[in-house]
Amino acid sequence: MSTFKIEGGFKLKGDLEPQGAKNEALQIICATLLTAEQTIIENIPEIRDVLKLIEILKGLGVQVTRLAKGKYSFDASKVDINFLKTEEYAQQAAVLRGSIMIIGPLLARFGQGFIPQPGGDKIGRRRVDTHFIGLQKLGARFDFDRENKWYSVSTEKLTGAYMLLDEASVTGTANIVMAAVLAEGTTTIYNAACEPYLQQLCKMLVSMGAKIEGIGSNLLSIQGVSSLKGCTHRILPDMIEVGSFIGLAAMTASEINIKNVGIEHLGIIPESFRRLGINVEQKGDDLLIKDTEHYEIDSYIDGSIMTISDAPWPGLTPDLLSVFLVVATQAKGSVLIHQKMFESRLFFVDKLIDMGAQIILCDPHRATVIGLDRKNTLRATKMVSPDIRAGIALLIAAMSAKGTSAIDNIEQIDRGYENIDGRLNAIGAHISRM
Repeated sequence: MSTFKIEGGFKLKGDLEPQGAKNEALQIICATLLTAEQTIIENIPEIRDVLKLIEILKGLGVQVTRLAKGKYSFDASKVDINFLKTEEYAQQAAVLRGSIMIIGPLLARFGQGFIPQPGGDKIGRRRVDTHFIGLQKLGARFDFDRENKWYSVSTEKLTGAYMLLDEASVTGTANIVMAAVLAEGTTTIYNAACEPYLQQLCKMLVSMGAKIEGIGSNLLSIQGVSSLKGCTHRILPDMIEVGSFIGLAAMTASEINIKNVGIEHLGIIPESFRRLGINVEQKGDDLLIKDTEHYEIDSYIDGSIMTISDAPWPGLTPDLLSVFLVVATQAKGSVLIHQKMFESRLFFVDKLIDMGAQIILCDPHRATVIGLDRKNTLRATKMVSPDIRAGIALLIAAMSAKGTSAIDNIEQIDRGYENIDGRLNAIGAHISRM
């Protein structure tokens, strides 16, 4: 287990550029299984989770070539379905939640798919019912081996159907869409997720020959086709990294220019940080964060304490709630952070309380933060990263704290952020990897 040693209290200055979006990359890479022709994907973040998914595809027989940094070609013309029954696959897929999105493409193209119960971050219940209910509506047979915790689907033919999803699951919608594009007839998906990741997936599939209407809305209509061709696709900048960098600039009272952020795909993220009083300036496709020595949390018109909560797109992504919570600790004023979608994501706040933050954990979903207004800086401490997003939030806290902090289990952070220590050190951070 590796550790970050962080000397806090240093201001940063310079340019940062976000990596490709992890959540999009996992969907897009799975979609390469839908065609026997070559696909080329650009701006792939070379992070732990993405590289693990690529290894699974290689095991399936996909020819993967690294053309340049972040640029890969995929040739799925010779897929070996029998790999899904090997112990190697079981071990690889069980630790990577995103691997569940190979099920839709494999079912559509080869009529079967198997996957162990997926792992991933320990952030509370993350059910997969939406995936399999949707695939069943398309005509798949579903089986769950409770003893060995294996899911399997199979079909002779997928047929389009109308479905109203019980939740706007991003990965569930992606799996169903990837199956439906090769189903016979028309599929209508209501209450579909419409995050930029999903929009990008749909746009890629259209460029491959799929027929999808309603992209960007929660109502998708898909006319099935017999086959798909290859394409070239470029992954968007990672909105979670953009938000993390905004929070980092605020907490360390730094001036950071975030370049090439894909501003039209950030939704309410910049404005949500402005509600915390952070100066976020847009310059073309860049965001400049400056004058962050003092920032004051807004309140509602009637003077009541503001709430920042997550919601399906176009609401605020839950992946940034941990960063918002940390940033609020050095603001002036109070805010309620309401994590609606996962019940264990706020349990890292005890580390922040140990560092001197004033936080009341109301219940598993809500925390009230009383900002210190920089009158008391956070204290350095030793921590463990519980998951990807809490890990980056703790790193930001440590960089603002007085003294030297240590964060263990940084493999969790590496799952979502490529060379984060090297990139931050280049603009003035003091982070060493041990």
